[in-house]
Amino acid sequence: MTAVPPLAFSVRALTKRYGLVSAVENVSFTVASGSTAALVGPRGAGKTTIARTLLGLLEPTSGTAAVAGPGSNRARGDNAERDIGSARIVGGVLAPRGLHPSRTARDHLKVYAAAVGVPDGRVAEVLELVGLTEAAGTKGSALSTGQQTRLALATAVLGDPPLLILDEPMDGLDAAERGWLQDFLRRHTTRGGSALLTSESLAAVLPGADQVIVLNEGAVVYQGSPARLRRGHPDRLVVAASTPIALATTLAARGFIDAVIRPDGRLAVAEATEADIRDAAAAAQVRLDSIVPDLIHPDRVLAALTRPPSPAPYPGLAGPAHHPTPMPYGIPR
Repeated sequence: MTAVPPLAFSVRALTKRYGLVSAVENVSFTVASGSTAALVGPRGAGKTTIARTLLGLLEPTSGTAAVAGPGSNRARGDNAERDIGSARIVGGVLAPRGLHPSRTARDHLKVYAAAVGVPDGRVAEVLELVGLTEAAGTKGSALSTGQQTRLALATAVLGDPPLLILDEPMDGLDAAERGWLQDFLRRHTTRGGSALLTSESLAAVLPGADQVIVLNEGAVVYQGSPARLRRGHPDRLVVAASTPIALATTLAARGFIDAVIRPDGRLAVAEATEADIRDAAAAAQVRLDSIVPDLIHPDRVLAALTRPPSPAPYPGLAGPAHHPTPMPYGIPR
C-alpha cells in the first residue's frame, strides 16, 4: 500500500465574511507535504484572505485553516487550539512587502532576526540563499521589485521554516526573476518543504506548481494537477477543409475524438499532429486549405474558469478586497 504523505496545509469549509459580503465561502482543499500549490484567481477571488487566515492574521467566520495538518496546534477556526507556541513552522510573504525605504537589506534582516530569536549570523546565510549578498548594503527604496521580493523571502526563511505561504510573489517580476523563484521553491520542496503561493496569473505559477486551486468569487472552481487542467483546455490545430465533417469523422475513427467545428466553419482538433490531420484528409479525400496552431495561453484557461467579481450589493459596502490591514509580512511563526 502506498503511504499517504502528510498534509502541509488543510482548509476545511472555510468562510470569511465582512458584513454582508463573503470574501471566501465554504472553501476546502489540502496540500501534501513536499509540494508546491498555487492558489490562482482574479482580484477579489479570496486568495489573500485564505493566505492570511493560514498565517493566523485573520480569524475565519467559520471552518478551519490549518498548517502542518488538521491535527496540529496550528489550526485557525472552529475548535482550533489557540496555543500556537513559538515553533518556527511557517514563513510568510505578504503584499506590501513592508520594507523600510531607508533601511538596508542587511539591517532589515537584523531587525527581524532579533524579533524571532535567530543569531545575526543567519542574516548572511539568507542573503546568500536569495542572491542578495552584493545588495546587502542597499536601502529598501533602491532595491528593484525582484530584489524586494527576494528580501521579503529572506525574511520569511530566517527561522528555516518548512512551510512557506507567499502572497502574489510573482507580481511585478520579469521572466528571469519568476524562473529564479520557481527554482528556489523547487529546491525547498526537494528538501522536504512545502509552499502555497497565490497569483492572479496562471501562466506565472504553472511551471512550478504541483497542484492548482482556482478561485472565483470566494469559491473553488478547479482543484487538481496542472496536467489535468491542461487536458481540459488543450492546444489545438485549426484546420480549414473542404468538408470539415468528413475530416472530423475520419479523425474520430483514428482515435482523435476531440474535434470541434467553429462558427467560421474551421475544425479545431486537439492531440493530433499536422501529419495525422493530413493523413486523415487524404483518406477522406478532403482538401486542406490551411492548418494553423491555436496555442491556449494559461491565462485564457483561467479566464474560461472565472468571471469578474460581482459589484457590492449596496453603495459603499466593502467587498472582499477591503479588510483590516495585516501586520507586516515575514515573521516566521
